[in-house]
Amino acid sequence: MKTREEILAYGLSLPDTYQEAPFHDQNWQLVRVRESKKAFLWTYMRNGFLNLNVKADPQWRDFWRSAYPAVIPGYHQNKEHWNTIIVDGTIPDKDICRMIAESYELVTDSPTRRIYEAVKKIPKGQVATYGQVAELAGNKRMSRAVGNALHKNKDSENIPCYRVVNAKGGLSGAFAFGGENEQARRLMADGIEVVDGKVDLKRFGMKIEKTD
Repeated sequence: MKTREEILAYGLSLPDTYQEAPFHDQNWQLVRVRESKKAFLWTYMRNGFLNLNVKADPQWRDFWRSAYPAVIPGYHQNKEHWNTIIVDGTIPDKDICRMIAESYELVTDSPTRRIYEAVKKIPKGQVATYGQVAELAGNKRMSRAVGNALHKNKDSENIPCYRVVNAKGGLSGAFAFGGENEQARRLMADGIEVVDGKVDLKRFGMKIEKTD
């Protein structure tokens, strides 16, 4: 992976991405995430070398800088959050790809996405509370955000929001799933008993393993 074409091809192989030259200068070629339009890979020639700017998690930012002299604080960007990779042949392809992939993951990460991924983990035949989903999504305090995200869900086939109940096992209002008793109907189709608008959490509640 030594040429701009190879680098850009790898960036474009990641889901829902596109290439752009935003400065009317062909030296600057970016790869962005389609939905948010956020760039995660900047490519440009500088001092005779191809340079890449990638977003870096603070936990990994300094590791990469110390591992390779060709990884330096981000050129023309926030040096706390971006690294510049100088493509001079000293960095293995696998690590260049890893840094680009990490940048992509940071740019595409959002609380809503994490909430949806958490909901996908609720097994058929079980329910989880808003608080449990928030915990699985990485922040126990965002139960309200969980509710907002679930009500906006447009992919109920793959994100089973009807498996989420309140802390007492209570179901959502009729508006949440397209009609009165719709959530109950879907839960019962999963084999979950619903009595007076509630699910017995002791019987059907998802158990989250505690980690140190």
